[in-house]
Amino acid sequence: MKLKEIQRLLNETFQKPFLYGQKRHLVFWYDDSGEFREDIDDLQLENIRIWKVTPNNLFATKYELEKRDPDSSFLIYSQMPKPKPRENWLYDQLKMGIEFSTDKTTAIMRELGLKDNTLRDEFNYYAKFFNNRQRFAAFQSYGIEHYTPQSITIGVLSVLCKTPLNRTDEIVKQLMRESAAGIDRSWIAIERFANPDAFWKLVAITYGYSEDNPSLNDLFSFLLLTYLESTAPDLKLPEEWQCYLSSRPMNVVVLMNQFMNQVDDRKSFQKLSTTIANAIHIKTFVNKWEMKHFINADCFKDFDERIIGFLVAQLCSGMKQFDDYLTIVTSRRTLHWYPEYEEAYKAIEQAINLFRLDEQMQSFIPEASTYELLIGYANDFYRFDHYYRKFYIAYDQWNKDDYLIALRKQVEDLYCNGYMTELSAKWTLSLKSVKTDHWSIPDTPQQSHFYEEKVQPYVTKNERIFVIISDALRYEAGKELAERLDLEQRGKTELSFMQSMLPSCTSLCMPAMLPHQSIQWNKDSVSIDGRKCVGSHMREMILQRKIKESIVIRAQKLADMRKQEMRRQLQGKKVIYIYHNRVDANGDHAASETEVFQATEQAIEELLSMITKLVNNMSASAIYVTADHGYLYQRDPIKPSGKLPRESERLLEMNRRFLISREKPSTQGVITFSTKGELVNEPPLFVTVPNGSERFMTQGGGANYVHGGAMPQEIVVPVVLFRSDRHTVSEKVNVRLMSSTRKVTNMMTFLEFYQSERIERKRLPRCLNVYFIDDHGLRITNETLLLADRDAEKPIDRVYRVKFVFKDRYYDKRHTYYLILEDHDEKEKDYHERIPFTIDIPNFKRSD
Repeated sequence: MKLKEIQRLLNETFQKPFLYGQKRHLVFWYDDSGEFREDIDDLQLENIRIWKVTPNNLFATKYELEKRDPDSSFLIYSQMPKPKPRENWLYDQLKMGIEFSTDKTTAIMRELGLKDNTLRDEFNYYAKFFNNRQRFAAFQSYGIEHYTPQSITIGVLSVLCKTPLNRTDEIVKQLMRESAAGIDRSWIAIERFANPDAFWKLVAITYGYSEDNPSLNDLFSFLLLTYLESTAPDLKLPEEWQCYLSSRPMNVVVLMNQFMNQVDDRKSFQKLSTTIANAIHIKTFVNKWEMKHFINADCFKDFDERIIGFLVAQLCSGMKQFDDYLTIVTSRRTLHWYPEYEEAYKAIEQAINLFRLDEQMQSFIPEASTYELLIGYANDFYRFDHYYRKFYIAYDQWNKDDYLIALRKQVEDLYCNGYMTELSAKWTLSLKSVKTDHWSIPDTPQQSHFYEEKVQPYVTKNERIFVIISDALRYEAGKELAERLDLEQRGKTELSFMQSMLPSCTSLCMPAMLPHQSIQWNKDSVSIDGRKCVGSHMREMILQRKIKESIVIRAQKLADMRKQEMRRQLQGKKVIYIYHNRVDANGDHAASETEVFQATEQAIEELLSMITKLVNNMSASAIYVTADHGYLYQRDPIKPSGKLPRESERLLEMNRRFLISREKPSTQGVITFSTKGELVNEPPLFVTVPNGSERFMTQGGGANYVHGGAMPQEIVVPVVLFRSDRHTVSEKVNVRLMSSTRKVTNMMTFLEFYQSERIERKRLPRCLNVYFIDDHGLRITNETLLLADRDAEKPIDRVYRVKFVFKDRYYDKRHTYYLILEDHDEKEKDYHERIPFTIDIPNFKRSD
């Protein structure tokens, strides 16, 4: 150390404030190597006396300090080693003074404000670490309050691992991250600037891992298997794994839980978990263990794969414990690997719903009138179509392996050969039993009356009305849209249905919803009141003939508009027709018809977004959402029935689902309706559809996605009315802690939480991260994901029991700790709730 630096440090030392009762500073400098004996007289210390101690002036020094000059500040310099207290003539003065040293360890301890000389050996142990200003600054930045050999070790290792907090958990997590990434930067730094033995000692104290030949891979296996044993205590682990089970599992559980659940660490954990699973051949044991013993275990993906395989096997073998299966799926939702297997679980859930519905309604599709079957479809049967669609949405997104292939075959068989066959037969029978050959079903709202019955009342009252017509948005999708609006939007939603025109195709059904006196079918178009109705421009002309303040606009154009442009375009308009085409645009092409279910899903999202935009930008208060027609779709290839009439030359139009002709065909296996009363064509035309869901044999195009026929999926058209109401707000359900006590007395504690309201209209699920923190904000337990999403009417069925595992550390019962209920979807916002607790756990073990 240079003389200038020594002089600076000495001046800083003498400038320190006096302690209580002091009126001067006595600074002792033991330079037993005599390194600065020639420089001592060159020091420039203002108002400071420099006194040199020798073996022969000890008494004189004492006399000088106490009698002759009791007021001056002294630098007392000695070239002798510092004597032991009993041999030190100046011990009383040294106790009242300050010891100065130029060796690195003393300088470090002085800069940290440490006077406890018993820690010198600890700092000497890490001399190589502290021989770097940047590392020392990083160490100092942790602001360690109480220095102990262990806290110094944790601080040193934290700097070397570059962790944000000086905590043992953070050190181990960083080493796991690097191991997963195939790098060892931190471990090399520990070997170079600290000592691996110190790390292993710390790990032994904190987690109970103590081996003669420790290694990081061995440690990670130890942590993961201890976590497994703690979260699935009923599993019979192999004897050779017993050495991997900690005597201090609490700290391990908290560490691994945090590592698994931190978003940035998910991939690192999964790589380590997979590596360890392969090393210990976990799959072999998972296949042997009883599933009930690991139903809540989530440290290995093999558990999810076994559970998925079990559920598929049960469903495919005809087992019907549907409630139990759904409980299993629900229990997995909050566990670590669920996002990686989410699509598989969702596909299984929809298959369960489909099979359970089939069980509930077995032989329930009656031989009834068309009206009764229509009502039955709108109330119940549509759910078959809904679950089938939802199954394939999840199935197509999964597409990772063959887990679900057998289940897909079962779903396809039930839907196509069960439900569709049954519905087709009963529906065809009801249509053929009608005495008239007119299409409209008595007492059923008709699509051709839509404007008159739904739109005209708003025009009469001089109120603005928005009408969104979504091509091929079938009834089950409209039902989902209505439910989503009811849950998510400020307002009220009503759902009804109407019977579409026949054939149920765009060219006829779209014009039917415009104001009109007559509809006429022509070979190349449809005419409204004698005017062609093809495309948006012609539709707008027809609409404006009825009401001048009206407009027709395409949904995509509306979506691209900014707020001011939208207001300018729609200003003063009373009737706004918006045409949306997502489903039919995909389904009508053979190359993309397999994507029609996903297109339906996308259509619902686009419609929700459009409604939100209309409400926010245009203050829309009433919005209708309807469709021109629905559709039929099944995944497996369809063999055409080949029922094309021989008199094909007399056909005016031919489609897989309908024929239009001037004469009534004599072909068997079809149903023919007259257009009399629906169209003004003279003589009336005939529309012929195949029985049930069969297709006519035609050239080109896809056969799986079709419409135009008379099946309920094609002709039951949803009518959704959304009325905006800013006073009606959708809110998440409330979750409250039920337990009255606010004291924790056990390292493993269970608390019960109550979901105050059931999930229903305007009441949304709430997902919470639940955990405990100390008064410094540090987490002291595992974190649990609490998904409050139950719609049970009985309060007792909306109670959740959550397990908390506390770190094995010191808890002061005089301090306040907090239970945190944090909204999972709003992590950056305020806590949902913060509940104070006291912790009084006897017989604790202290780690860091």
